Amino acid sequence: MIAVKVIDLQSEAKAKSFDVECNATRNLRHRNLVKIICSCSNLDFKSLVMEFMSNGSVDKWLYLNNCCLSFLQRLNIMIDVASALEYLHHGSSIPVVHCDLKPSNVMLDKNMVAHVSDFGIAKLIDEGRSECHTQTFPTIGYIAPGIVSVKGDVYSYGIMLMEIFTRKKPTDDMFVAELSLKTWISGSLPNSIMEVLDSNLVQQIGEQIDDILTHISSIFGLALSCCEDLPKARINMADVIKSLIKIKTLVLRANRV
Repeated sequence: MIAVKVIDLQSEAKAKSFDVECNATRNLRHRNLVKIICSCSNLDFKSLVMEFMSNGSVDKWLYLNNCCLSFLQRLNIMIDVASALEYLHHGSSIPVVHCDLKPSNVMLDKNMVAHVSDFGIAKLIDEGRSECHTQTFPTIGYIAPGIVSVKGDVYSYGIMLMEIFTRKKPTDDMFVAELSLKTWISGSLPNSIMEVLDSNLVQQIGEQIDDILTHISSIFGLALSCCEDLPKARINMADVIKSLIKIKTLVLRANRV
């Protein structure tokens, strides 16, 4: 099956995003990116033909009442997303900065494998450079302050990593003044993790929750390392992948979830 994304040509911004997405994804091939099969473009019609993701977005699974992701599903999703970003930043011929990473832009296939999608405001980084300026407007709450760079995607990843285990958007009404998702998580470590963890996840894990809290603490610490104020202080995606796979291995070995 396929999915067709039809572009609203009445919107100049959306028409421009079509060109950006085609340019950014033309030569990208990775198991954790939504595959663009082809594009159709003329004066009256523009569309992208993509592989169909039968389980919809991560956002749907987080916030619809009849959906509940397990601990391992959440962990696997974030390993998949990290793998996609590592490829975009260092595995393609020209580094690509996604610029708009968030749960609604991560799709799940029939096997619950995550695929990063929507490159409508992505940026290609010229050879020999690590950053560029932009006039696009990413989603508030997920984007790091400053110019576009691969480290900006790392920041967005850290925010999403916090969100997927707390079920709290960075734009939630509770985050006002000095309180943000980032400071909320930081303040919970190391002794108040239960207060920020998704209650659905707590209920699902049940009596094993005390054994899992150590791993949750490590995950939140990793997320905060992604969200350091200084871009150069942020962890790289290769190390994120290694850390999350190590956590997954420990959990599976103990057969705790």
